Amino acid sequence: MNAGTRVKPVNEMLVQVNHISPEAVLPVTAKHSSPFRLQPSLSALETWGFGFSGLLLWLGPAPAMHAALGTQAIFVWVPGAIVGILLNLQVKRLGQHWQTIAGGTPNYTARLLESYPWLAAYSAIGYFFGWAAVPLVNAIILTDLIKANLTVLGIACPEILLKLGFTVLAFIVALSGTRALGILHLFFIIPAIGFLLTFCIQGLGWLSLAAESPGLLPTYWAPFEWVKWAKWFFIAVYAVYACETASSFVADSRRPTATLKCLSVTAWSIPIVYLGGSWVLMRLGSQEAGDNAFLNLLTAAQPFWGESASLLVTFLIASACLLSCATGFSNSPRILYQLALDGYLSPVFAVVSRRGVLGPALIFTLLMSLVAVVWGDVSRVVMVTGTGYFASIVATHLGLWLQRHQPQVWLPRWSFAFFVIEGVVLVVGGIAWDWIDFIVGLLIPAGLLAIDQGIRRVPLSWCHPDWWERHYRTPAKEKIQDFVALQVGILLVLVCSTAIIVWSLRSYFEGADSNLITSLFIVLLLTISFTSIAIACWTSLPQVTSIIEAREKAEQLFVVALDAIVVLDSEGIICQVNPATQKLFAMTSSQLIGQPLNELLPALTGNPAGWIARSEQTLLQPDHSARIVEVAISQASQRQWLSEYVVILRDMTERKQVEQTLRQAEAQQRAQAQALMVTLQELRQAEAQLVQSEKMSSLGQLVAGVAHEINNPVNFIHGNLTHANLYIQDLLELLYLYQTEYPQPSDEIAAEADRIDLDFLIEDLPKLLASMKVGADRIRDIVRSLRTFSRIDQVEQKAVDLHEGIDSTLMILGNRLKSRPGNADIQIIKDYGEIPPVECYAGQINQVFMNILVNAIDAIEEVGVASEVTTTESAASQSDHAPAIHIRTTVNGSDFVQISIIDNGPGMPEKVRSQLFNPFFTTKPSGKGTGLGLSISYQIVVEKHGGSLRCVSEPGQGTEFQIELPIQRVSQQLPSIE
Repeated sequence: MNAGTRVKPVNEMLVQVNHISPEAVLPVTAKHSSPFRLQPSLSALETWGFGFSGLLLWLGPAPAMHAALGTQAIFVWVPGAIVGILLNLQVKRLGQHWQTIAGGTPNYTARLLESYPWLAAYSAIGYFFGWAAVPLVNAIILTDLIKANLTVLGIACPEILLKLGFTVLAFIVALSGTRALGILHLFFIIPAIGFLLTFCIQGLGWLSLAAESPGLLPTYWAPFEWVKWAKWFFIAVYAVYACETASSFVADSRRPTATLKCLSVTAWSIPIVYLGGSWVLMRLGSQEAGDNAFLNLLTAAQPFWGESASLLVTFLIASACLLSCATGFSNSPRILYQLALDGYLSPVFAVVSRRGVLGPALIFTLLMSLVAVVWGDVSRVVMVTGTGYFASIVATHLGLWLQRHQPQVWLPRWSFAFFVIEGVVLVVGGIAWDWIDFIVGLLIPAGLLAIDQGIRRVPLSWCHPDWWERHYRTPAKEKIQDFVALQVGILLVLVCSTAIIVWSLRSYFEGADSNLITSLFIVLLLTISFTSIAIACWTSLPQVTSIIEAREKAEQLFVVALDAIVVLDSEGIICQVNPATQKLFAMTSSQLIGQPLNELLPALTGNPAGWIARSEQTLLQPDHSARIVEVAISQASQRQWLSEYVVILRDMTERKQVEQTLRQAEAQQRAQAQALMVTLQELRQAEAQLVQSEKMSSLGQLVAGVAHEINNPVNFIHGNLTHANLYIQDLLELLYLYQTEYPQPSDEIAAEADRIDLDFLIEDLPKLLASMKVGADRIRDIVRSLRTFSRIDQVEQKAVDLHEGIDSTLMILGNRLKSRPGNADIQIIKDYGEIPPVECYAGQINQVFMNILVNAIDAIEEVGVASEVTTTESAASQSDHAPAIHIRTTVNGSDFVQISIIDNGPGMPEKVRSQLFNPFFTTKPSGKGTGLGLSISYQIVVEKHGGSLRCVSEPGQGTEFQIELPIQRVSQQLPSIE
C-alpha cells in the first residue's frame, strides 16, 4: 500500500467515528481540529529530568543479569551500549528535523514508515505499551522492597494496595499537569542520578586504586553461550535503548534545541552507567544475592560507601522506581496524542486540556498499567511488554534504512545491520524466555489497535473528542477563598499522618537492624513526599497555578501593552513603568522611576487623588516638539499600607493629526461635492438650454419656411387683386354703358339678369374685391411678423427695431389673447416711447419677449379660472379686474433701452420671486412647464447682451418684468449655447 492510499479528509474521519470502516485505522494527512494543542510549557531543565530517567532503568535488569550470566553479563551491555549511543544521536537528528512532533522515537518511526501505515501504527503502539507497563513494574519492585523489610519486622504487607497506590500516585500528579510532574521529577532526579554516577565512578575508582580491591579485571571469564546472550540482550534492550526519552517532550519544550542536547549527554552517559555500573556489579556483587536488586547493589556498594550504603542504595532504588513511574505517565500519553494527530488512532486521544493534560491518553495509559497489576507476575510483564518494545526498535532501524536517502537519516547501513541482528535476537531471545509470552507480546500491539477500533465505534460520549473539549472548556469551579487556611490544613494532615505512622511502627523498630530501619525510613520518606505532591496537585497546586498564570498574564500584558502604563505612589512618584512608557518619554526606566509624573506633564497637580479620571495633557519632547497624551488614572489601590495608582498614557498625537487630516479631507470632499453639484447643475442647465435652443431653432426654421411658402402665393394674389379690381371696374362701366344705350334688353337677357340678381352683383362685387384685399394684407402682415420673430437669416448682432419684435410676438400670441371659456379678452396696452434701434440678436430677444408674455398670459388665465370657480364674487367686482398687459418702452439714460411688461395677474410672494430665474424652477403643474423659460431669458439678456432682467411683484399686485438692453453692442463674439 502506498502513501497515497491513506489520505482521507478529516471530516470523513470524524463522520466515521460511530460507523468506522476497516481502513479508518490508517493515518490521514488532515488532522483532528482541537481547540487546545500541546503548548510549549516545559523548561529545558524539566525535559532533561525526564531524559535522564532512562539511565535509572539499569537498576532493574542489571542485578538479575549479573546473577544469571556472571562475567558474561558485560558482553551483553557492550553492544547494547554501542547501539544505545548511536540510537540516541540518530533520534536527536530526527528531533531536529521534526521539532513539532510529540512522543519522540515511536512517532518518528511512524513518520519513517509512513508508506506502511499498519507497520507504523503497530511499532508505535508496541513502544507505547512497553513504557505504559513501566509504572507497574516499578511499583512491583518497590512493593517487594517494602515487603522484604516489613517481613523481617513481622508486619504483614498489603501488596495489592501498595502496587495500586504506587501506580496511581504518579498518575494523580500527571493528571494535574505535566509541569507539576516535571518539577517533581526534576527535584528527585538530580540526587538519584548523582548517586548512580557516584556508584559507578567511585566503584571503578575503588576497584582500580584501593588496596582492599579484588582487582579491576576478573580472573575467570564464564564461557559464552549464544542463546543465553540473546535471551538477556532481549531484556537489556528494554533499559539501554530507553535513554532517548527526552525526545518525547520536544514538542512541548520552550527550548526544543536545548532539550535535544540532553540526548547527547545521556548518550555519553550510557557507557558510565551501563558499562561502568555493570563492571562494579561484576567485580563486587554477590552471586548469593540472586536477582535481588537491593542486596546486589548493597553488597557492591558497601566496600566504598561503608555504613551509608544501605541508605543510599535504598534511596537509589526507591527514587528510580518512583521516577520511572512518573516518566511512564509523561511520555506514554504523548505517543498516543501524536498518533491521534497523525490519524493512526481515534481523535479522542488528541484532546488536551488548557494545562497540557492529555486526559484520554493518560487514562488509557493508567488502564494498561492496572491490567498489568492484575496480572501481577513482574517477570512475565517485563517479557510481554519488552517484546512489543523490542519489535518497535527493530521497526525503527528498518524505517531508517528505508528512508536512507533522507537528510535526517544518519548511518543507514549500520541501521540495516542493527535491524538484521535485532530481528534475530528478538526471535531467539523471545522464544528462549517463553514462546507463549513472546507470541502474546507480539499480538498485544495489534490488540490495542483493535481496542482503538472499538473506541471509535462505542456510542459513549466520553469516547469522542467533543465531550472532552466541552469538559475542558467549562470554567473551573469557584476558587477556594481562604487559600492560606487550606495550605495550613494540608501541612497539618501530612505532619500528623507521618507522626501517626512513625508512632505506630515504633514498637517494631525496637531492637531492629539499623540498616532495616534506614531503608524503611527512606522508602517512607519518598512515598510521603510523592503523596504530598499528589495531594497538593489536587488542592493547593491549582490555586498556585491560577495565581501564577494570572501574574504571568498581567506581567505579559504590562510588558506588551502598546499604551504606556505607569504605577504611582500616593505622592505621584513613578514606581514602575513598562517599555511603552520608556518609548513615550524617550527615557530609560532608571531615569523615570523616582521622578514625579507631574514634572513630565506640568498640567497635572502633585497629588494624584485630585486628578480627574481622564484628561488630555501636553508632553514636551527633548527635541521641543509637543505631543498630545491622554491620561487615564485608576482609583487608589491599597497594597499593604501603601496607596498606588495605575496611570495609562496613550499618545493621541497621531490620532489628532489623523482627525485633523480627516476633517480637512472631509471639508475638501464637501467642497468638491459642491463644485460637482454646481457643475452638474450647469450641465443640466446647458443641456436644457441646448434642447430649448434646438427647439427654437427648429421652430424658427419651420416658421421661416412656412412664411416663405405662403408669402409667394399671397404676393401673387395681392398683386393681381389690384388689376382684377381695375378690370372689374372697366367691365362694370361697360355694363352701365350697355344699359344706357340699350335700356330695353331682350327677354332672355332680362331673365338672366333677374336670375343672377345683377343689381346686387354690381353692388357687392367691389366690396368682395375690397374684402379679399384686406385678407391678403392680413396674411402678408402675419407672414412678415413670423419672419420678423424668427430672424432666421440674422446670425450677428444688428441694429433692430424692438417694437417690431414685440408686435410680431403679440401677433403670434394673438390666439392666446382672445377670449375663451372662463377667460375674457386680454387687452394689450402699448406705451411705446421713442427708442433708437438696438444692436442685439433679434431672434433671441424675441424669444425673451415670448417667454415673458406667455408667463404673463398664464398668470392672467390663472386668475380667470379662479374667478370662474369662485361663485360668490359679483360680476361688477370681476369687471374691475379686466385682464390686461401693459407694455412700455423707454430710453434709460443714453446707453440703455428699458422694456417693461406688466400684467395684472395674482403676483407672487418673495419666496417664489427669489427663485424665479433658477433653472428648472416652476410653479406650474407637472407637464405644463419645464422651469427653463425665464432661466434662458435671464441668460440671453444678462450673459449674451450685457443687460439686466428684473422682476417686481407682490401678491395681489400683479407682476412687472423690467428688461434693460444696451443700445450699442457689448461683445463682438457670436452667441454660444452653454
